[in-house]
Amino acid sequence: MIDRAPGGSPGENPRPAENHRADTGRRLRRLGFLTLGAFDGDDPSTGLDDGLRLFERAEAQGFDGGWTRTRHLQFGISSPVAFLSAAAQRTSRMTLGTAVLPLGYENPFRLAEDWGTVDVLSRGRVQLGVSVGEPRSYDEIGEHLYGAAADRQDFSYARVEKFLSLVRGEQVSAFEGVEGIERYTGRVQPQSPGLADRVWYGAGSPRSAEWAGSQGLGMLISNVSFAGAPGPIDAERFAASQLEQISAFRAAHPQGDAAPVAKGAVVIPTDTATAEQRGVYEAYAASRRERTSVAHGPRGMMFDRDLVGPSEWIVEQMAANAAMREVDDLILELPFDFGIDEYTQILRDGAEMLAPMLGWSPSV
Repeated sequence: MIDRAPGGSPGENPRPAENHRADTGRRLRRLGFLTLGAFDGDDPSTGLDDGLRLFERAEAQGFDGGWTRTRHLQFGISSPVAFLSAAAQRTSRMTLGTAVLPLGYENPFRLAEDWGTVDVLSRGRVQLGVSVGEPRSYDEIGEHLYGAAADRQDFSYARVEKFLSLVRGEQVSAFEGVEGIERYTGRVQPQSPGLADRVWYGAGSPRSAEWAGSQGLGMLISNVSFAGAPGPIDAERFAASQLEQISAFRAAHPQGDAAPVAKGAVVIPTDTATAEQRGVYEAYAASRRERTSVAHGPRGMMFDRDLVGPSEWIVEQMAANAAMREVDDLILELPFDFGIDEYTQILRDGAEMLAPMLGWSPSV
């Protein structure tokens, strides 16, 4: 499984991106990046602040969106709402997203209050990606989340539907008026019109993709998909799986072929990377290569390959990917354990070299 450009020195003599526009299907509409906000457990502020600095730098590069992924019980962003509240104050244009927020850990009522607040403070810049399902290690953590009600939780799509209804202004209390000196309303506050139209679902199967489409949501696909059974896989099988999901999603969506699909991928352009940085990137991809050759577990969990190399080579790989040709938005997923200098270089080459070859133009 090739996950880097073979041979040569990919960081030498990068050529202008505008000379190498490739036929990659849909024109790339939006460019984003995703940070996990990795930090040292003894010094979390440094890593989290570095993550916020990436939002500032990405906005200056013209990126359209910055995304986070929730990391519970890990040394990463465990509270996207708090992190993106801070990011909202350090940016002015870029959208602020989650890819994804697992709702099994969340109370839809409080979630609607929190994200309504962030959306208001950011002037409508939230792009909220969600998923459902039982939290990992729920037998151990369930009582810490829900106490005696842990065995009565519903982790189905109904959790998303409840959140959407609250964001859209569902009446939750019959009482509206003044009690003493306090004024009450029957809806979750603050209401932020339009937020419900900026909710995405993290799909991993045709069934979940079809459901997301039927709800009129956006669809997020990542470097994980499901084959349905264990066994050998290759890049073509992974792409075919995601293309099936995209087709199911758009067939069920009111917007049809115009329904938005965003793809998250570990894509590391090396055009201006130093020799040392290229070595780090290639070692990282090599350490993960074996897992991309087989579907894991009873559901056949598949992992997409990482793409490490010059932008022109990466675009060629994307052009050969049937699913990638149907994607509107690309989210560059930054690996967990690189430094801010490496992240900055990846973002810079992504905006200046890679994305223009996919038809993208910066917003600044």
